[in-house]
This record gives sequence, C-alpha cells and structure tokens, in this order.
Amino acid sequence: MYKLRNYTVLDAQKINDLAVLAFDQFKTFYDNWQTFSEKLASFSELSHTAEIIVAEDLNGEILGAVAYVPEETIKAEYFPKNTPIIRMLVVNPTVRGLGIGKALSLECICRAKRDNCQNIALHTSSIMSIALPMYLRMNFKEYGKAPVIYSVKYNVYLKSID
Repeated sequence: MYKLRNYTVLDAQKINDLAVLAFDQFKTFYDNWQTFSEKLASFSELSHTAEIIVAEDLNGEILGAVAYVPEETIKAEYFPKNTPIIRMLVVNPTVRGLGIGKALSLECICRAKRDNCQNIALHTSSIMSIALPMYLRMNFKEYGKAPVIYSVKYNVYLKSID
C-alpha cells in the first residue's frame, strides 16, 4: 500500500538519495557517473520550479517521486512550447512493479488536465527498460530527439491529454 502526496522540504534528502538509488542500475551506461549522480542528488531543487509528488508507504517511507513541471515554466528548447513535462520519475528498485511509477505519471497527467493542457511531455532513454515501455503503454509517442546525457541517448515523448 502507498499513497501519493505533495513534497515537503523535509523530503529533500530522501528524494535526492532515492534518485541516485533508482538510477544506480544504469551507472555503467553513463560515461561520467560521478557528475551525473551529483545532478541526480539535487532532485529536490526542482521544487523551486516544479510540483514534486511523492509516493510513500503506510510507515511514511518514500517509495517514489516525480516532478510535474507546469507549462509556463521555462524548459529546454527540445520540449514542445507551452507543454508541461514529467521529470525525474524515480522508484525504489525494491518496489518496482507495484504500479508506483504509473501512479506518479498519472498524477502528472491529472495535473496537466487541471491546468487545461492539451499535451504532456517527457524525455527518457531506451536504457530505461521499465519506464519507456510503461510510457508507450500510456500512449506517449516519440516526438523528437533530446541531447545525449553523458553518452546516453534520450528522446522526447508526447502524450495527448484526453
């Protein structure tokens, strides 16, 4: 069992650590894991420009987190203009497969609907062997290329909001 809630500053260290843990399985793909992991460890900084949503269990342990970046927030030029994005979806590897990533993604889609947006975007890589297929099942379609991040290729995906 888990519930979704909004981030508080008391969550900062936990979600920063979780981001590094969630990406750890991919560290051999990145040619500068040290620098990339330092960026991951600053996940909580997104709270200045995004709404961070956390999934926690009944004991209050954070199992996953994601950032919903509203459409009006300035984003990288490779994202469609005036489109919110899903950013930094992370789930503890020990609880993957329980629907936490999908629930966090759906909450971002709900927030895009709340904001009367027609689309929502994200960027991910083919190395994300759980996340990418999940997004494709959720009807995200490849939109274009994103810059390579420490030798890992990324693409932008877009979903029409029903």
